[in-house]
Amino acid sequence: MIEGMELIPGGSVTTPRGFLAGAVRARIRFMRLDLGLLHSEAPCAAAGVYTQCNVKAAPVLITQKHLTNGRAQAVIANSGCANAATGQHGLDDAIEMAQLASAKLGIDPHEVVVASTGVIGTFMPMERIRRGVAQMELSAEGGLDFAQAIMTTDTRPKHVAVRFGGHMVGGVAKGAGMIHPNMATMLSFMTTDAPVAPGFLAGALKEAVGSSFNMIDVDSDTSTNDMVVVLANGLAGGAIIDGRQPAADAFSAALTQVCTHLAKAIVADAEGGTKLIEARVDGARSLEDARRAAREVVRSLAVKTAVYGHDPNWGRILAAVGNSGADMREGNTALYLLSPEDDELCLFRKGAPQPYRKSQAKACLAQREVRIRIDLGLAEASATAWGSDITEGYVRLNSRYTT
Repeated sequence: MIEGMELIPGGSVTTPRGFLAGAVRARIRFMRLDLGLLHSEAPCAAAGVYTQCNVKAAPVLITQKHLTNGRAQAVIANSGCANAATGQHGLDDAIEMAQLASAKLGIDPHEVVVASTGVIGTFMPMERIRRGVAQMELSAEGGLDFAQAIMTTDTRPKHVAVRFGGHMVGGVAKGAGMIHPNMATMLSFMTTDAPVAPGFLAGALKEAVGSSFNMIDVDSDTSTNDMVVVLANGLAGGAIIDGRQPAADAFSAALTQVCTHLAKAIVADAEGGTKLIEARVDGARSLEDARRAAREVVRSLAVKTAVYGHDPNWGRILAAVGNSGADMREGNTALYLLSPEDDELCLFRKGAPQPYRKSQAKACLAQREVRIRIDLGLAEASATAWGSDITEGYVRLNSRYTT
């Protein structure tokens, strides 16, 4: 945790002042919470980042339109049905979801973010959505229910909140499969009671996503519904944060902390996964080169399977860096595994393998969190990416996902 920042135990999107949430079992697909509402008692500055897939789900398209003015006050989200590849029918359903939420909350429908996750190519069961919204009860304790309502193959809800100064940032996320940089099969919603200008909020979110959600990988797939949205209602008071005061750095750090926590939680809950892989790249010529190399390590199937089998086949890591497109020189590059005691075990340096005991490497790979460090030895840029291993469990789950 960054100095001056405090983790709030059990925190979520309703931890910051003025946010309420709730969820119901609407029977969209699962016999569990699958429809949620998040509402701010005051209008919010808002910003979003979305999937870069050319097939964008109806709720993504509607939310992009609604957030063009940088304002929003509520989120309606469901699991069980993605409402993607559903044509005009799907767009009409997403618009109606915004209208149902706005009528329930007494706000303009254009101030409602709409989000869906689940199976692509099926229509929303709108009668069940209508009944569910009518039954919804919101409270300041409803953040965890909201986090559960957006889960699909997730095994646990993902939520966090931090305090910085007199303000708080909270967040929830879902995601376990089809996870890859440039967004993924994931939803994340964050809230803050800090007073943040819309323009600065959008920039801070883009930067935070760049070092967190866009640095994770489970299976190299990006999907149709992915979005990260942040709402700032300013109810904690204080001067507007627009990038020109000390509080701007503190807010950006808190937002990045929440995004990073949720991104790592997604990878730690990967479909069929047994390990979280962390790849840190140092000594790169540019931040983009460092990110390219780190992402390639955690997305490599060869690396993922070696980690799963505790196989110290470090050549796969080196090859992934070489395939990443990042500027590298084999003679400058060094490769390390981190031991359970945080000591570095050097496997490769100055163009040559280094002596080590395989038992030491296996001990590093047997950890629940496997940490790899690559030093390119060229300049000063660094980046970290996170991924999961690939197991038989992933194949089993995804071979029967819709059946």
